[in-house]
Amino acid sequence: MTVSRHQAVTTVIVAPPEGLCLDFVNTRYWRGSPVPTDELTSFPPLLGWLKAKSGVDETLLKSADAQSKTEPAKAEDLLSEAISLREALHRLFAAAATDRPLLAADFIVVNSALAEAPPRRKLASADGGWEVSWSSVSMPALLASVLWSAADLLLARNDRRIRQCANEKCRFLFIDESKNGTRRWCDMSSCGNRAKARRHLLKKKQA
Repeated sequence: MTVSRHQAVTTVIVAPPEGLCLDFVNTRYWRGSPVPTDELTSFPPLLGWLKAKSGVDETLLKSADAQSKTEPAKAEDLLSEAISLREALHRLFAAAATDRPLLAADFIVVNSALAEAPPRRKLASADGGWEVSWSSVSMPALLASVLWSAADLLLARNDRRIRQCANEKCRFLFIDESKNGTRRWCDMSSCGNRAKARRHLLKKKQA
């Protein structure tokens, strides 16, 4: 099923996990390397990520996919808006992770998108989500759960341990849920082990 523009649809969007916004930000990774890796290089990967991660309504995704085939320029605009939002969120959460000021310009980007996103006005308790309405394919509608997650985490940032991977080439963002609050790496099996290997090699050279 697809929906024509301006035909209102009421559906349920699953309540997003706290770190969904960081998952979205981390679709661009190895940010400290000369050539970062970006998962969202075109519109189909964005739809694929939304389907896998966001809990967005399947009808909205199908409408977005159908529209992208008949209006490719519109799909490119949606992708560009999504990337702009992602980068604003990255700057905000990277600043929060490193105790730097959060820039007003980035809040404007997020607040503008939130103003156009489906509002969370009614709980759909039976389905564990929010009952919302949308009438056309838009970036704020597609990324509603990301925006809600980002707003909630930004408001709670002083009580949550938002961290950035200590690997300067990685710079992955995450919430530190370790018992003692000293997690430094996005993943101990990757960046953590690389750091351990470098320290071991350095000790051998100094011996």
